[in-house]
Amino acid sequence: MFADRAKIIIKSGKGGDGHVSFRREKFVPAGGPDGGDGGKGGDVVFEIDNGMNNLSDYRHRRKFAATAGEEGGKKKCHGKNGTDLVLKVPEGTVVKDAASGKVIADMSRDNRRQIVLKGGRGGLGNMHFATSTMQAPKYAQPGGPSIELEVQLELKVLADVGLVGFPNVGKSTLLSRLTNANPEIANYHFTTLNPILGVVDLEDGKGFVMADIPGLIEGASEGVGLGHEFLRHIERTKVLLHLVDGASVEGRDPVEDIKTINEELSAYNMDLMSKPQIIVANKMDAVSPEEKEAILQKLHDAFPDNKIFVISAVSGEGIDPLIREVAAELEAYQGEDIIYEQEFDPSDLLAEEGSYTVEINEDGEYVVEGPKIEKMLGYINIDSEKGFIFFQRFLKEQGILKELEEKGIQEGDTVRMYGLVFDYYK
Repeated sequence: MFADRAKIIIKSGKGGDGHVSFRREKFVPAGGPDGGDGGKGGDVVFEIDNGMNNLSDYRHRRKFAATAGEEGGKKKCHGKNGTDLVLKVPEGTVVKDAASGKVIADMSRDNRRQIVLKGGRGGLGNMHFATSTMQAPKYAQPGGPSIELEVQLELKVLADVGLVGFPNVGKSTLLSRLTNANPEIANYHFTTLNPILGVVDLEDGKGFVMADIPGLIEGASEGVGLGHEFLRHIERTKVLLHLVDGASVEGRDPVEDIKTINEELSAYNMDLMSKPQIIVANKMDAVSPEEKEAILQKLHDAFPDNKIFVISAVSGEGIDPLIREVAAELEAYQGEDIIYEQEFDPSDLLAEEGSYTVEINEDGEYVVEGPKIEKMLGYINIDSEKGFIFFQRFLKEQGILKELEEKGIQEGDTVRMYGLVFDYYK
């Protein structure tokens, strides 16, 4: 199966903690603080690799993580920065937040490399916290937190022209005749199970990329068969070539086939119907000239707004004028390349650190938890007078004391904050 989707968990590196230490040298009996800063955590970076054409590297491994920054050291030594994690993807890959489906990054065109998750900043060592009134600070700043996120990778191929139609109408044969692609071709349904791209070279030295989109079936927009897996690859195309079995070799009605496929396209994404669509009646070498005229007239009557060509992908009949028309449509194309704008910034997750919860456990204790509280407890010395005053001010400014009172706390009740337990008094 063609791997054009994958769901993985990515994690940036935590920042290294700042270090607490003091100079201890001969003849320096009261050396000052010299704790060094922690190293920055590694970023998670997505990068386009032109040698890749699918996401198979991410089908059998789920978790990817950058390394953490190292803790700072004595003598003002800076901790080593974490190593970035670089994830290679094929061009056209869209990175989405798995929970919300919102776009984080579109790895296409000029966006060759993007930092998706930033590593935590390194914490400051205690040498930064010395003041005229506190010359021997016994705390340092903890490193910034890492970010862990589940993301959905979706490959939407980059092609100028998309070949659409029911299975077995000759799309692979046409692509192999026009381009350097070598799709498997056989006379049975669903020979093509993944999009195949080829380059059509023109006489003026220009050219365009054409994609053979696997055969669609009724109900594809609802995920029937492999509908969603195929339809997403049409989104970036500029022109659609709608192939039908004009000769009805398999007894199909080409008019009804076109209507059915167009219904699936519009149901999946209405914008697909605004793309220029050229109807191509294939296998016309199998009918007489009179039958060919009748079929062409029938298609014109049913689809008066579409340009219609009759061809034989096997013999090459009618292909040259078709290619000239496709090139003209691309030349006249006024729309912009489809780039999916960022809808979700993972760094916003860190903004939620200020949140906290106040709960009453089964022992009647008031339990206060939250990322910012945990971080605060990590860098203050609550046993010192100044640290305790800072702690009290923090509880008041964050609204924690007010919420405890709203929960019904009384003097003498127990409050628990991670490893800290104390009795409440006004």
